[in-house]
Amino acid sequence: MSSPTPGLMISAPASGTGKTTVMLGLLAALRSAGKTVQPYKSGPDYIDPAFHRAATGRPSVNLDSWAMDTERLHSLTQASESADLVLAEGSMGLFDGVVTPGATGNGASADIATLMGWPVLLVLDVSGQAQSAAAIALGFKNLRPDLPFAGVILNRVASPRHEALTRAGMEEAGIKVFGALPRNPDMALPERHLGLIQAEETPELDAILENASRFIAKHVDIEAVTKAASAAPARLQGAANPITPPAMRIALARDAAFSFVYPHLLDAWTAAGATILPFSPLADEAPDETADLCWLPGGYPELHAGKIAASHSFLTGLRRFADTRPVHGECGGYMVMGAGLTDKSGTRHDMAGLFNLETSFAKRKMHLGYRQARLLHDTPMAAKGALLRGHEFHYTFVTDAPDAPLAEVTDASGTPMPETGAIARMPGGGQATGTFFHLIDQD
Repeated sequence: MSSPTPGLMISAPASGTGKTTVMLGLLAALRSAGKTVQPYKSGPDYIDPAFHRAATGRPSVNLDSWAMDTERLHSLTQASESADLVLAEGSMGLFDGVVTPGATGNGASADIATLMGWPVLLVLDVSGQAQSAAAIALGFKNLRPDLPFAGVILNRVASPRHEALTRAGMEEAGIKVFGALPRNPDMALPERHLGLIQAEETPELDAILENASRFIAKHVDIEAVTKAASAAPARLQGAANPITPPAMRIALARDAAFSFVYPHLLDAWTAAGATILPFSPLADEAPDETADLCWLPGGYPELHAGKIAASHSFLTGLRRFADTRPVHGECGGYMVMGAGLTDKSGTRHDMAGLFNLETSFAKRKMHLGYRQARLLHDTPMAAKGALLRGHEFHYTFVTDAPDAPLAEVTDASGTPMPETGAIARMPGGGQATGTFFHLIDQD
């Protein structure tokens, strides 16, 4: 077995510190310096990996310690074998996760850093403090003795004097400083309620990445960052369980309204011999008639509800497909399979009507967290009784959901959740299934 590719975990004490901007700048700067960098994202996230791919030219892979076992995590890091360096972006704060551990850990970025042996490069927002920032860094370094820790990048530095004072505190605490980034409002990335705007919706992305690359290269010691990377040898008990494709020919909705599907699932399906047949509902395309199954991922259907409702070929094609074959929808895809979707202005739009589900964005209710689902029926994803692990994040208000439940769903702590998904049998023998959570892995 070859030695693992050295890596770093780019993390922070909390969300909103500039972690993603630093990550993208590092990826772009290293690529400009001739390095092949493999990006990863810790935790459930669809938005950041698309930006990682734009910065590196390589697919970014999600690693989730709550939903994935050790063997799955190590198998997914094989994507880095042809790279010079790994950079993984954390989610939220370094130690933030759920209370009840899952397959490997509690979902925190620290779990992944420790398991993979990737030292943490902590992005610290030092606004309103100087030497005191060292106490924060020292706490993060020492809280878990087994956690590899490289040092910090200081962000939002107000002046040369501010930088000198902050560096003095870090030196006294024995914390290595890899760079200091002055305040730069031009580096902010556009956002919406689920986080960043999608990469494909950002026409100025090339300019953003170029600016970020120059900014990071100017203010961060790139050579020192590269030298700080490390990795631990894999300690495996066995091979990861294979992820079986739900069908061998899968019609996959793929456009700005339906873009949330984990790359590791698609990779596993195609590795098992499945063929992915993409189509665009926004372009009024119907699922491929030669497909065995149709999969509608989540995304932002609420932003395109009027256009989806007017997509006659898509909706009639989907209904025709569902009459004789399985159709599955996740989150936004599930909503589109319902009877109607009300947008944030209060306008209701007819959807496919495969379920009686009615959802509304005029009434906002946040749904966030890991989900475990024990299937109540046989499905193309897995047999009755199988346990699926996923994550739910949306602001939808469910106004009516009289359909038959698909699964018994709980949160990470085992608390039952009312959003059970749905199943409907069609007259021609087809089957419609839907969930509000996105599948990550399964037993």
